[in-house]
Amino acid sequence: MSAVQDYPYETFLNVLLPPLKVVDVPSLVAARSQGGWYNQTLCQVNDSVVRLGVMQGEYHRHKHDHDDEFFFVLEGRFIVDLEDRSVELGEQQGFVVPKGTVHRTRAPERAVILMVETAAIIPTGDA
Repeated sequence: MSAVQDYPYETFLNVLLPPLKVVDVPSLVAARSQGGWYNQTLCQVNDSVVRLGVMQGEYHRHKHDHDDEFFFVLEGRFIVDLEDRSVELGEQQGFVVPKGTVHRTRAPERAVILMVETAAIIPTGDA
C-alpha cells in the first residue's frame, strides 16, 4: 500500500473514496493520533487527486518537473521553503508551487492540509 519506501513518511497513493461518497476529513484526521508525516489520497477528480496530509516535521527538498502542487491548510501552520524565501500559511490559506520549483514543506506543530496535484505526480519528487 505504501508506495514510498525510501523515506520516513506514510504515503498512500490508493484512492480512498470513489465518486458519490462523502469525504469526512474530521474522522480521517481523528484516526491519526501519532506524529510524523501522513499523506493519503482521498479522491480523484479528472486527472488530479486530492490528498489529505496530517503532519508534523519536515519533508525533504525536492521538485516536480511536470506538475504543479496546491497546498491548502485546514488546521495549524504550514511552511513552504523555496530557494529564495519561505511562505508561511495559516488556516484557510493556500499556495501553489509551480512545476520545476525546488521546495521543502514543514509543519513545526501538527498541521492538517489538503493537496491537489495530478494523479501521476511522485510525491517525493522527480529524480
